[in-house]
Parts: sequence; C-alpha cells; structure tokens
Amino acid sequence: MRPLRARYGLYAPAMAGLLFAGPAFAQAPLTYLTSNGPNADAIRPLTWALIAVSVIVCLIIGGLVLAGVFRRPGLALPEPGSPMEVGPEGGGLSWLWIGVGLSSVVLVASIVWTVAVLAHIARPPAKPDTHIEVTAHQWWWQVNYVADDPALDFETANEIHIPVGRPVAFKLIGGDVIHSFWVPQLAGKTDLIPGQTNEMWLEASKPGVYRGQCAEYCGIEHAHMAFVVVAQSPEDFARWRAHQLQAPPAPTGQAARGAEEFQMHCGGCHSVSGTQSGGDLGPNLSHLMQRRTLAAGMLPNDAAHLAQWISDPQNIKPGVNMQDPKLSRAELSDVLTYLVTLQ
Repeated sequence: MRPLRARYGLYAPAMAGLLFAGPAFAQAPLTYLTSNGPNADAIRPLTWALIAVSVIVCLIIGGLVLAGVFRRPGLALPEPGSPMEVGPEGGGLSWLWIGVGLSSVVLVASIVWTVAVLAHIARPPAKPDTHIEVTAHQWWWQVNYVADDPALDFETANEIHIPVGRPVAFKLIGGDVIHSFWVPQLAGKTDLIPGQTNEMWLEASKPGVYRGQCAEYCGIEHAHMAFVVVAQSPEDFARWRAHQLQAPPAPTGQAARGAEEFQMHCGGCHSVSGTQSGGDLGPNLSHLMQRRTLAAGMLPNDAAHLAQWISDPQNIKPGVNMQDPKLSRAELSDVLTYLVTLQ
C-alpha cells in the first residue's frame, strides 16, 4: 500500500486529521458540537440529531444507488433494430410511499424540535444587567457597552467581555451590508441587517475565550472578520469594565510626539478617550493594547504586528477602509511608542 501522502497528495493531512484527531475537534475555536452556555446547550442536541439524520440519509441514498448499479435484473435485450416492448413495472411505487412517508415524519419532527428550541432561547433565563450594542462594519466589530447612566457608557472593538453565569443582552446593528454574529459555543447565528436592530443574548457557563465569526458573506474580507468573547468571573469583569471607563494616562516624551502625529494622521478615523482624537470611522483605540488581536482577529496584538498593520493595511487585508497614513520611519516610531501606552 502506498503512503497516505503518495496516494492522496495534498489531501493527506486533512484525512489524517479526520481519522486520528477526533478529540481535538472539541478544542476547535469555532466548533458547534460542544457548548458552554445555556443558549448553546439547547441548540447542541438538535445539531447532533440533524447531523445524524443527514448521515443516515446519505447512507441510505448511497446504498440504493449502489444496489441499482450492481443489480442484475436479467432482462432480455431485444434484437438490434427491433422495437422494445414498453409496459408497467410493478413494485416500484412502494419505494415512493415508504420514502415519502419516512421523510415526512422526520421533517415534521425536525420542525417541531427546531421551533421548540427557538422558543426556549428567545428570552434569557433572567433579566440581563449588562447591555451591549454590536455594530458590524466591513470588516470589524464596533462594541458599545450601554448603561442607564450615559457616563458609564464606553466603546471598544473586536473583543467582547462578559461575566460568567449571567445573561448579557445584545442589540445587533448592520453598519453597511448584512453580516451575521456567531459564537457557536455560546449561541446560534443572528444577522445584522442595515436599517433593522436584532436582539439576542449570551451567557457563558465557565470562564474562557470563545471565538466568534461573521457567518454571512459580506465582501472580500468576510473570512477575516472575527472577534472573541472573553468570559470572566463577575469580579474580573467589574474590574475590566471600570478600567475601560478610565482615560489612558497623558503621554510624555516620545509618546507625546506620537500622540500629536496620531491625532494628525489617524484622529479623523479613530478615537482615544481623553484626547482630541474623536473619529468614528474606525475602531476606538482607547485601550488598544489590552486586546488580543489586531484587524479583527488577523494578527496578534504586539508592537511588531502593529507596525506592519499601520504601514501597509491594504497588503494585510485588501479592501479594508484603512489606508496607509504615509508616515516616515521616525513618525511611525513615535506613533508606535504612543500606541503601546494605551493599556
């Protein structure tokens, strides 16, 4: 037998993963086969059931096709040039009755179960005390934490923090085209449609970092429109929220020069609390360096990747609205020195 790679070429790694790395699927960042919250807990059994039904249907159809291919009916072929007698074939109609009957039962059961799950997850189990508005843009996520007191509102981007064990209410807004908000281990998909505000809720049953993704094709960088939901203990979440409400410290030295360059080149699109940079076309950068990624999940958030992103965003994420600010090497160094102070 030839080695796996010799027989299947580039498909060998994927096939090996399917055959030998079964438990690793539970750790996949976008797996929908495990759940860590009551919303997703209600969806997971339905997902497994529909997968099982799909597999069974494929096996039945495949088996019938093979049976038809290899069946030897023993029909006598007419002589060449002579007419073939046409007549009714008995017994075939029973297959239609059986197939339609079984399919109808399974489909009705699936519909009833789906409607029951949708009704169950329509409302959170308790009244949420954290409210978040998420606006989807090509191709990043604007996240606004909304409180009864406007002084306690703040904005971040591409990273959502929630307290463990408590439902969080979301309002989902489409900023340009249709997007879809999906955190598979915490909930199902909900679309963000321009001109319409949709609502949903999330609750995490244990601390962790849960990957989210836009699940509706929204343009060239659709696949690079990710976010994370960070579930923290209520105490850690309260500390994180209090820190987000604070303005970054005033920069000094080279960082102060960088703040001036940032305001001149970047302040029209980005905002930083406590400064005159108040643009709203791009992500709020007030506590940029606390986030795990850059460019909606494309790059790790560190100084080296931040420099690459600022210098040539179109090469990293073609089509993104961010343009090259045309900074000199000295100006880029100053801006980076400033940005890394935004903790």
